[in-house]
Amino acid sequence: MSNTASQPLWNKPFLLCFSNNLFLFIFYFAQTTILPIYILNELNGSLAQAGLAMTLFMVSSILVRPFSGLIIEKLGRKKTLFLSESMFCLLSFAYIFADNLTLLLIIRFIHGIWFSILTTVTVPIANDFIPEQRKGEGMGYFVMSVNLGIVLGPLLGISLIQTWSYSIIATVLAVIISLGFAFCFMIPLREPEKTDTAATVRRKLSLHDFMEKKALTVSVMAMLVAFSYASIMSFISTYAEEKDLLSYASMFFIVFAISMMSLRPITGKIYDRYGPRYVIYPSILMFAAGLALLSQMQGVVSFMVSAIFIGMGFGTLQPCLQTLAIQRAPKSRIGHATSTFFTCYDIGIALGSLLVGLLISWQGYSITYLVCAGVVLSSLLFYKFVVNHPATA
Repeated sequence: MSNTASQPLWNKPFLLCFSNNLFLFIFYFAQTTILPIYILNELNGSLAQAGLAMTLFMVSSILVRPFSGLIIEKLGRKKTLFLSESMFCLLSFAYIFADNLTLLLIIRFIHGIWFSILTTVTVPIANDFIPEQRKGEGMGYFVMSVNLGIVLGPLLGISLIQTWSYSIIATVLAVIISLGFAFCFMIPLREPEKTDTAATVRRKLSLHDFMEKKALTVSVMAMLVAFSYASIMSFISTYAEEKDLLSYASMFFIVFAISMMSLRPITGKIYDRYGPRYVIYPSILMFAAGLALLSQMQGVVSFMVSAIFIGMGFGTLQPCLQTLAIQRAPKSRIGHATSTFFTCYDIGIALGSLLVGLLISWQGYSITYLVCAGVVLSSLLFYKFVVNHPATA
């Protein structure tokens, strides 16, 4: 155990990967937060059109995601990273000139394509710089860059939109993502060794080229988890508004992030030392408990306590499942495993946003959050009998 602990996790390349990813998701969540405000107030659009701007980004991302692993395999990690990040940066500057709704929607659709490829290639690159015996801990910290973006992005966007015009904020955000891109030039990128299988003669494309079978069951479980998390992403602000707690909605995500980060140093080590089930089972129970508590929310205290449980539960569960999906795949197929994981995860978010919204309009928030808690609990059974089954493990 001492040998494992002595291996440096926060080495320079890993820190650069973390920083690049953090800047990427600060940009992403800041834009996601302020775009509806811009569409409604400056472009005189409707709520439906604001929703369309979000949906188009996600649709293009989901459509391209299954191809991302194949693109990485064909171009290599270095070319894929620099191509996708340079295109993502260029499109980030395009928002400055998006002075009409049609142009903005086109930018959103194209931007989603490069976001999908970029977020797929950054994972195997970061994974290369994590010591072999600390994968659970290291990937947990890497995913924390996303969780920090969830908090810092909206806080930055909401703070700036109150005093600055959208075009100025779009410029600031484009500069931020460009600074993140600068870190890529300092990462000592390396390509995985080609296996005999990868060097075989050309053949027709098959399902194997678009997904990693060994990561599929874990990815389906992530889809169940993402379905329930969509209820937080998409509807926590409207639920808080119904309960006259809208002013505390941003605080919810701050408490969420603090709770998640407080467990991260512990859960990663437990994952590496004892195995994933010792992290997955309690995480599922905490996430479900947080959703159940949220369904019965009556005031600020219960709102914040639910944020603690959801932060500890979902904030631990998501990186744990991502690490497990990567570990099940051969090193040469990590890009495909990442693509498979995020395809299922994105589908879960998309379906959750749609179906949870319908369920809220039919049964209300309390019943809906109880249903989401039930879906999370069902993932516990799915893990025990499917993911952890000897035939798939």
